[in-house]
Amino acid sequence: MNPPCGRCKKPVYPTEKINCLDKYWHKGCFSCEVCKMALSMTNYKGFEKKPYCSMHYPKTSFTIVTDTPENLRLKQQSMLNSQALYKEEFEKNKGKGFSVVADTPEMQRVKKTQDQISHALYKEEFEKNKGKGFSVVVDTPEMQRLKKTQDQVSNIKYHEEFEKSKVRSDAPPPENRQDDQEQPSNTERFNHPAGQLRPAAVAPSSGGHYQAMYSYTAAEKDEVSLQEGDLILDVEPIDEGWVFGCNQRTGQRGMLPANYVRPV
Repeated sequence: MNPPCGRCKKPVYPTEKINCLDKYWHKGCFSCEVCKMALSMTNYKGFEKKPYCSMHYPKTSFTIVTDTPENLRLKQQSMLNSQALYKEEFEKNKGKGFSVVADTPEMQRVKKTQDQISHALYKEEFEKNKGKGFSVVVDTPEMQRLKKTQDQVSNIKYHEEFEKSKVRSDAPPPENRQDDQEQPSNTERFNHPAGQLRPAAVAPSSGGHYQAMYSYTAAEKDEVSLQEGDLILDVEPIDEGWVFGCNQRTGQRGMLPANYVRPV
């Protein structure tokens, strides 16, 4: 018995039969569902067991699913189910695919060997890259000598700055002393009492005019600051090494060291 045609439902004879899309067709009935253009086995496209041409072939479209609370609940439930399945699978396979390695002396030796190999590779890479982006300074005796010299220079500069800033009220600065003054020898210093190590300054006569030989910064409120060349009026000795006078430049009156001034 001849099968019916997929379109006209009439019997299809073997001489005009086309077997396609799980159906039998007459040659004239095998056409596009939309435009009725005749199709062949080489240019047809099937959709839901119906023939279409390339122009009218149905396009698949996607729909956007709203992220509703119900969908969120289903999504969370799916994640929980997946996690539960993962844990169940993990418990089943526990101990099958891996084993815990004991920290035996042999394993410690292997680990130490691997660390040494990694350290050697690191050193090798370091030696290859040496000098490309930076240079390593070898701590040679010459470099140690230079470093020591720099430290000594820094120490000398520090002491110079300290001496400049230190306020001395008992004697002039060392650099301002006259070269012809003889310093007492160590033997003389040890043979004299502590109060006689340095000769006391000669006290100026009262009421004279004096000139400052050195600069002096007042350390107390009752002292007078001096600059080299300042004229001091009404000088009166008040104590050993100290006098009272008036600085003509500033108008201040007070005490000042006697060995910083000389008569004019």
